[in-house]
Order: sequence, then structure tokens, then C-alpha cells
Amino acid sequence: MRRRARAGETEEAAKNGKAVKADLKEEAIRRREVVAVIAWSVPIPLGHAVQVAERWSGKARDEHGVREEMARLVREAWASDVRLGLPVQEREDAHAVKVVATEGMASGGVADAKALAARACRAASLLQGRALLSSEALALLGAAGAAEPAGAAAWSAAAPALQLAALLGLLRLGAAVAPQPQPRLLRWRAALGARPRPRLRCQRCGSGTARMRRTACAGCGRACAYCEACLTMGRSRECGLLIFGTPSLQARATPAPSAASALSATWALSPAQAEATAAALRFMLAPAHHPAPRRFLFWAVTGAGKTEMIYPLIEAELQRGGRALIATPRRDVVLELDPRIRKAFRNASVVTLYGGSDQRWEQGEITIATTHQLFRFQYGFDLVIIDEIDAFPYHNDPMLQYAAEKVCKPGGVNVLLSATPPAELRSAARSGCLSHVRVPVRFHRHPLPIPKQISVPPVHKLLKQRSLPRKLVQSLQRSITRGAQLFLFVQQIREVEPLVQQLRSIFPDISIEGTSSKDGDRAEKVLRFRDRTIRLLVTTTILERGVTIPKSDVFILDADGKLFDDASLIQMAGRAGRSSDDPAGRVYFFAPSRTRSQQSAIRQIRMMNRIAKRKGFLITHKEKG
Repeated sequence: MRRRARAGETEEAAKNGKAVKADLKEEAIRRREVVAVIAWSVPIPLGHAVQVAERWSGKARDEHGVREEMARLVREAWASDVRLGLPVQEREDAHAVKVVATEGMASGGVADAKALAARACRAASLLQGRALLSSEALALLGAAGAAEPAGAAAWSAAAPALQLAALLGLLRLGAAVAPQPQPRLLRWRAALGARPRPRLRCQRCGSGTARMRRTACAGCGRACAYCEACLTMGRSRECGLLIFGTPSLQARATPAPSAASALSATWALSPAQAEATAAALRFMLAPAHHPAPRRFLFWAVTGAGKTEMIYPLIEAELQRGGRALIATPRRDVVLELDPRIRKAFRNASVVTLYGGSDQRWEQGEITIATTHQLFRFQYGFDLVIIDEIDAFPYHNDPMLQYAAEKVCKPGGVNVLLSATPPAELRSAARSGCLSHVRVPVRFHRHPLPIPKQISVPPVHKLLKQRSLPRKLVQSLQRSITRGAQLFLFVQQIREVEPLVQQLRSIFPDISIEGTSSKDGDRAEKVLRFRDRTIRLLVTTTILERGVTIPKSDVFILDADGKLFDDASLIQMAGRAGRSSDDPAGRVYFFAPSRTRSQQSAIRQIRMMNRIAKRKGFLITHKEKG
């Protein structure tokens, strides 16, 4: 007789009053071997069952030893609730019990087992690379016709297949919120008999104890912890099930050494774009020496054509049989990328994910998604491209960065795109710790406009005086006279409308409007600005990126303010000079003082121009003629 026990529990098992521990093997079913199944006699919370499973030693060789180890681990799991001051519902008469010990099968048992195995394999295939709550997993299976409509009956029908897939190693089942592993430096306390408080962590978004809240739970009947950080994506709770689809380990094709240059040559790229793409391809196609995903940084100036530079990388991954992901923090960028990617890769299946997307449960060769959608994936992609890593809300959000890191398969490549990488990434790139390439020039090969610094009083004083400085008015007039569109950036929303009124009185012959994050007509005003119906637009940093106007000048007021760091100043300055017809757009920093952020922004822009000139990327006078 073969006896093995593994602690685990599904929500359905808890409702039925039994936490079933089993080790099912396909050969055991085929050979009709005896399988001993040990269960706990009363239901326990899923989080406790997972804790027992993770600490299971497997050293017990007989039924008595299995019972003793199970009882000890269950008691220790309940003891963690006592230390947290939670009401304990453990029953004193609870114990381990043999549920069933069968030999042979009834007529038709083999056929049923094969059908269950087939359902398990299909479910595992559909869930591959995903990280879903049980309700989400049911929705995905239902959309693929692999499960009944959502409800208790649907879960009862799907649970056996999911359990079998997990036991065969095709899926992993666990609590959505579970205790973190004990830090190595504190394990000596446990060796001395101390029982530290378990620190909870959301297994979906990575948030720790600080983002956990406890409420009375109808599912488990106790004060159950849930994660408030990712609540908008569905409730991740301590007694809830999180289903992880294991990644495909199928070997991908290895292109020839000349593939990098061949792939980059098939796309119409400028010399700077081609050089950067070839370097990224060589990194991507090089053999991986460790299983952890590798990172590569595209440090490209605004308007360099980052989207065009990732096309060869995606093409190379598709040729290898892999899957590619393009993630960006903003939904509008996702919607803008969708038609461009579909046009560039007409023969590839493309899935676009954002809040409310109708492709939510589809799987494609190329996936375009907002970074929030990455919570529903784990080890799902061979190539992960994260755009605008310095933009809100991705920048300075550990939760979204955790989500972006966990979606890349072992041995995969994580490509980061940014015109203004955070300081830690710039430092890692300079020190050689982060593989990277710089694209110092735009596609039209003209140098970046250098901001001009002009001293004027702060905006709040100008509004009180009800007059604007001559230097500012003259600079605005020169841009209007040359026929440019004018961006005028301010820090505070409350300053937009008063400034618009003052400007209208000074320039009555042109259309002037203002917008901010609180403006419901923002999209319409941007469209009118694009078609030159509006000539001067007063705005906050909501338009610092993602808006391209062919002929435009940029005016930044209060450039010394705390809300304008060097990255923000570079992005705002990047609105000027993006067109080949007007590459020398004008940029002005208006402020009472010169700050480190302003100097850093100007220094970085000058540095990119120097690199572009040294490498011969800038257009020559002969080429201009």
C-alpha cells in the first residue's frame, strides 16, 4: 500500500466539512493501485490549510505518523489566530481521519478518470500564465466553454478538475492572502520556541500587512483579512482561493547569430533606432545563464519612436514561438497602440486588456494591457515590454512594479522604455549593473530644443497683480507670430482659469482655453488644439506626455516648483520640436529661481545632443540641402 498525505483545501471542501488531503497520480488510476486519503474531520480556513500544506514535511511513513503531524500543524495554524487576538473556532474533538481506502474501480471508473484528466489538462492550458481568483477562473473557463455558468454548481463541477491539475503540477492552488515566509535572520527565534506573529501578504499584488484589513466574513465565519490595495480588481481575501497557472517550459527556437541585424533591417528605422534595436535584439537572443528574467533599458528621448523600435523585438519573439506583452500605465496609450500593433502584425493574434475590455479572458500571441491588468497574470510571457516606467501611476508604486516583474517567465526578458528613467535606473545603467542602450535623437535627426531660463515672479503673484511680465508676453507673441501652437504649463489647477482670462485680455485675436484633470471637456479641447482651433492651451502636467502637436512651443511657469522634477520638465519640454517640419521648437522655463531640477533637465537634454553628435546621428548641413 502506498500512503502519502498532502494538506490542502478548496472552498467547496470547506463547505462540505472536510479538508481533503490526497496524492493522486495518473499511473495509480491506470494500475488501480490503493490510495490512502486522510482528511481533517471539520472545515478549517483556506489560509490555515495552505499554511499546513506549506509546512508539511512528508517524513511520516505510516498512518499514525501522518495523523500526528497533521494534528500538530493544524493546532499551530489556529495558534496564529490566537496571537492576533482573533476569535478561535477550533473544535476540541477535531482530528485526522481516514476518509477512504479503495482498491480497484467500479465499472466505468477508468473512463471517468480519463475524462476528469482531460478536463484538468484543458483547464490548466486555459489558465496557463494566469493568476486568478476562483470567480475569475470560473469566468475564464466559462468563456472558453470549459465550465458551466458562474455559481455554486459551476464551482462544484470545476473544482475536481482544478484539484487534479494542481496535484499533477499543472496548476498551483493557494490562499489569495497568506502568511509571508519567516525572514532568515529571525528563524533563530523559532528555533528557540518563539512564535512570531505571521505577517500577511497578498499573493496577487504583493502588498504586505500594512494594506490588510479584517472584516467579518460570510465565507469562513471569522474575522478574515483582505487586501485593500488591489480591491478594485476583486476582493483578495485570506479564505479566498487564488489559482496560478504554471508557465509553459517548452523550449523556444534559437535564431542564428545574424538574426539581430536581419530583423532590425526589415523595419524602416533611422540609424539611431536601428543601432539601439540591434543591441536589444542581441541581448534578448543571447542564452540565459540563470532562470530569473533579465532586464534591458531603452533610454530614448521623447519623440525617438520607441514603438517602432520594439517591433523587431516582438517579431523575434513570435518567430521563436513565444508570447509578447506590451504594458503601459495609461488606458489611452493602450487604445492608441492597439491599431498600430494590429497593423504591424497582421498575422498575429492580438489581445487588448483594460478596465471593461471585451477580450478579458482571451489569450493571444501579443497582449497590450494597462499595468493594473497584470495582477491577473504570473509567468505568462516570454517578452515583457513596460512603456513609460516613469509615468503615473506606475512610477513609485511598488504594487504595479511587483505585478510587472511577476508576469515574465523564468529566462524571459523584461524591456523597460523611458525618456526619463528614475534615478536608480540611471545609476544602475551607468554602473553597468543594468544592460541598456541610449537613443539620443529623434527620428528626424535634429537636436533637441534646449530650454531657455527666464526669471519672472511666481504665478500666484502675477494673478494678484493682474498683469503679466513683459518678458513672458513678448515670448508668447513671438511664438504666436511664427504660427506655433502654445503649451503653457502651470502647477496648480486653481491657476488655470484665472490665467486664461488674463491671457485672453492680452491676446484677444487668438483662441485660448485651459484644461486640467477636473475638466470634463479635456479630450475635446485637445482635439481642437490639434486642429489649431485653439492656439494657446493652459494646462497642468496631464498633457506632459502622450500629446504630439506638429508645430508647438512650450512655456513652463513656476518651473522651480516642487511638483516639477527633472523628469517632468523634460517630458513637458519634449512637446516641442517633434515634427520634421518644425524640429527647432522653443522651450522656456519661467521661474523666480533656478533649481537643481531645472539644471538637471537642461543637462540631460544637452547630454543627449552631445551623444547624438558624437555618434553621427544628427542630420548634416549637406543632408539638409
